[in-house]
Amino acid sequence: MDKIKAYIALTKPRVIELLLVAAIPSMLQAQRGEINLGLILLTLVGGWMGAAAANTFNMVADYDIDQKMRRTHRRPLAKHTVNKTEARIFAWSLTVASVLWLGFLCNSWLASGFILLTIWFYIFVYTKWLKRRTWQNVIWGGAAGCMPVMVGWATVTEANGGSFNAGWMSWGQALLLFLIIFFWTPPHTWALGMRYREDYEAAGVPMMPVVKPPLEVTRQILWYTWATVITSLLLVPATGWIYAVVALLSGAWFILRAHGLHNGVKKGVKVKPMNLFFLSNNYLSVLFVGLSVDAVLGLETVSEMLGL
Repeated sequence: MDKIKAYIALTKPRVIELLLVAAIPSMLQAQRGEINLGLILLTLVGGWMGAAAANTFNMVADYDIDQKMRRTHRRPLAKHTVNKTEARIFAWSLTVASVLWLGFLCNSWLASGFILLTIWFYIFVYTKWLKRRTWQNVIWGGAAGCMPVMVGWATVTEANGGSFNAGWMSWGQALLLFLIIFFWTPPHTWALGMRYREDYEAAGVPMMPVVKPPLEVTRQILWYTWATVITSLLLVPATGWIYAVVALLSGAWFILRAHGLHNGVKKGVKVKPMNLFFLSNNYLSVLFVGLSVDAVLGLETVSEMLGL
């Protein structure tokens, strides 16, 4: 049982949960008013395997620094519950299974391609290159975490006889969903980095909270929070009133809390960045649940209401 638990831990289940939550609204929005439950479940399984593979490869690559950080020293490889060879075999098996699953069972080799691109980018661009060299690691490396929306959009598009050239309006929505997560990732991660600053410093990882003063960190958090909310509102014309209301209210909530963290640092009072970290999770969940409900109901879009 300890070995089984270790293999499950290699996949980072909590991270995967958030990634899959992003794929579902993408698939529902790609086919508003209809629910292809079978395709959604198949895509989630294939996406889970791909994300699990990427996370396992990540733990292999981060084996040395995971042993130095309080937040990660209990991971399977750091505890030697699983060795690096076993982890690599597990990761490669998941990679092959994910590609074949999405290609054959979901009939989307485009989605398979997105999965391979995600794994390659997450390991070689983010983990092995950016993470240990620049404080901008999270900004650009976060692109890997945005890919589930592209995978989900691809499976639905190809199931409906479309392709990557299905139309700029269709893929434009997918790009907006991608950018929502892209801009959301820095404030989410930097809030965590503020809490575990000493950990990252001890491991030699130049996260922004390690190399920049707190006021600059919270200023950047504020900018990216605003970018996240503005991008979420750009999707409103392609959605109904439910998403529009949810995006406005949850966005205002997110921005106010980010301003609160920044003002607290500016005044020199003790702040709790983890509050923003947890709130950012709730924000993204609420936003995507709102989009899912809106898409399932197939409500008249804002563009249609305005006769555009």
